[in-house]
Amino acid sequence: MSFRALLSSSNFPKSPPETISTRAKPNPTRCLIRSPVNSPHGCRLSRLSATEGRRRSGKVYADVREIADSLRELVKFGDSLSDAVASEDDLDSAVPWWEQFPKRWVIVILCFSAFLLCNMDRVNMSIAILPMSAEFNWNPATVGLIQSSFFWGYLLTQIAGGIWADTVGGKTVLGFGVVWWSIATALTPVAAKLGLPFLLVVRAFMGIGEGVAMPAMNNILSKWVPVAERSRSLALVYSGMYLGSVTGLAFSPFLIHQFGWPSVFYSFSSLGTVWFALWLNKAYSSPIEDPELLPQEKKLIVTNCISKQPVKTIPWKLILSKPPVWALIVSHFCHNWGTFILLTWMPTYYHQVLKFNLTDSGLICVLPWLTMAFSANLGGWIADTLVSKGLSVTTVRKIMQSIGFLGPAFFLTQLSHVNSPAMAVLCMACSQGTDAFSQSGLYSNHQDIAPRYSGVLLGLSNTAGVLAGVFGTAATGYILQHGSWDNVFEVSVGLYLVGTVVWNLFSTGEKILD
Repeated sequence: MSFRALLSSSNFPKSPPETISTRAKPNPTRCLIRSPVNSPHGCRLSRLSATEGRRRSGKVYADVREIADSLRELVKFGDSLSDAVASEDDLDSAVPWWEQFPKRWVIVILCFSAFLLCNMDRVNMSIAILPMSAEFNWNPATVGLIQSSFFWGYLLTQIAGGIWADTVGGKTVLGFGVVWWSIATALTPVAAKLGLPFLLVVRAFMGIGEGVAMPAMNNILSKWVPVAERSRSLALVYSGMYLGSVTGLAFSPFLIHQFGWPSVFYSFSSLGTVWFALWLNKAYSSPIEDPELLPQEKKLIVTNCISKQPVKTIPWKLILSKPPVWALIVSHFCHNWGTFILLTWMPTYYHQVLKFNLTDSGLICVLPWLTMAFSANLGGWIADTLVSKGLSVTTVRKIMQSIGFLGPAFFLTQLSHVNSPAMAVLCMACSQGTDAFSQSGLYSNHQDIAPRYSGVLLGLSNTAGVLAGVFGTAATGYILQHGSWDNVFEVSVGLYLVGTVVWNLFSTGEKILD
């Protein structure tokens, strides 16, 4: 019922004076009857009572009139409030649905697409290296050197990228990274034809650009995503890497057969310009800087995000004195040794051991990465659900990372016992699928233990991870010249087991650095 309808249903008199005054008129007869003694004094007392009654009646009328006036003012306010609510509803209905979509998830999706491009530009070399090595007569050791050269530059910008992101903001750093690695990707065919040293330099330059991506993303999400959505958002972003591998491995063979191996680098690098235009227009380093962010969402983010104050100095001594930090560093090294070998050498494994042709090698590689994309998001949902049910963050991180270590270790040991290519592919898919649970383990832990320094901390631990990529990728080429694929997998399994022990002994999900 509206305020005006409420007023109409109320039986307040609009002209009460006559009614009240009529009730208040003295009755001389009643005066004579009610006087205890029929005398002038008794009648005078009654007249005095009548006069007092008129005064009281007038006071009642004044009170009623004041209440009625107040109610009319209330009705006017109610009408104006109803108009305001109606106009606000009209305004909300006039805003397109895509502008009402949560801005924090726009940031997450943009980071997801950046990581999609990141791995597309990275894995294309693992397919293109097959026709390139045939054209330029490269042996396995040279191939391993080329694959590892990417990590030379990637290593240089891990800590630097984290410091840069924590001080100037993640938007600038991630934008720089995408532009830089896209240019380096486009220059790869030219460098390869100029000679091996030029190719090594360009691949290292590409690594410089991709090296800042993870620290910058971690910095942005620590400011944009509430704690309760952390595992899901990080899982979605990291699944962009897996889907990037899927896309790169699926389309590279087709492009190579149709247009030659250089077309892979030219076509993939051009996508970076499209992403960069969207990033400049939509992204901000923090919700405080975004002028278009709705007040309700800004309040939600600011009250539920831990990372608020900008970083001016990095307490290196304090950071390096914490055992959970070293648990992150060691576990990241153990994890990435196996991951980067799978990323860079699997097409060669399928081609040489399982006897798949170039197209089949690329397409079969898609299945494990699709499994990782699914498992990463499943693990993120499970982790956030367990935390919301009351399980401690420490326990959740240890469970998820234990799956991320022991799962790949088990399935890699089965590769030496399978006899068919289909079973080998299945083991590889299961290995990488369980590996993806690490996104809700160690990869979410940086924001748990040091939210203000999450970019620096990820850069620090990922430096160890990159060293694993450098040594693991190069060592694989050496091992294959003097041993077999079984030896390659045995080393990875051993490191997975070491990482499991270290992680469960020293890691924590509690904040240790403020």
